[in-house]
Amino acid sequence: MLKPDIEKRIINTGVMAIVRTETVERATEIAEGCLEGGVDVLEISYTLSNAGEVIKALNDRFKNKLLVGAGTVLDGETARLAILAGAKFIIAPNLSKEVAVVCNRYRIPYAPGCATVTEMVQALELGASFVKAFPLSNFYGPSLVPVIKTPLPYMPILASGGVTLDNLGDWIRNGVDSVGVGGLLTKGSKADIATNARKITDIIRDARA
Repeated sequence: MLKPDIEKRIINTGVMAIVRTETVERATEIAEGCLEGGVDVLEISYTLSNAGEVIKALNDRFKNKLLVGAGTVLDGETARLAILAGAKFIIAPNLSKEVAVVCNRYRIPYAPGCATVTEMVQALELGASFVKAFPLSNFYGPSLVPVIKTPLPYMPILASGGVTLDNLGDWIRNGVDSVGVGGLLTKGSKADIATNARKITDIIRDARA
């Protein structure tokens, strides 16, 4: 899959599940619930040592039905390991030049965490596909998006944290490109996850309309 196709799919879906799980079995259950509800983008966090194993297993099982990326990628070594495991995009809570270089080398979208406009512009200069508004989205909520996009309308923003069913529509209407969601898409049974995924995809569709 080419880099522009990955970027487009992330934007079109509008949401990604942020997954931290110790077993492939649970990751598979989460993925099945998300897909049933219309969410086909998953970020597998490298806060756990089995992230590469989970990425590979999900790719092997779901193929192109699922777009699987890596999260919490702090350094170039981890970025390369994640990409070799099959990650289609890289997300981090920080901005790292070495991670940007690795992602550019492999033509993989990179979304670094940025807390200031200066960092966001630097991220684009390094070739980032999106900027992860972190931890800003937790504090400012949906009003953050127009604050950034008024002076920088071309800034591609991924919100991570602070996204709920109640404010998701505001995030989308304010122009966020995609949102990261944890508990709603990773906790409970497969049926619970599928129900929440449907609610989320319905909200995104209605807000974009």
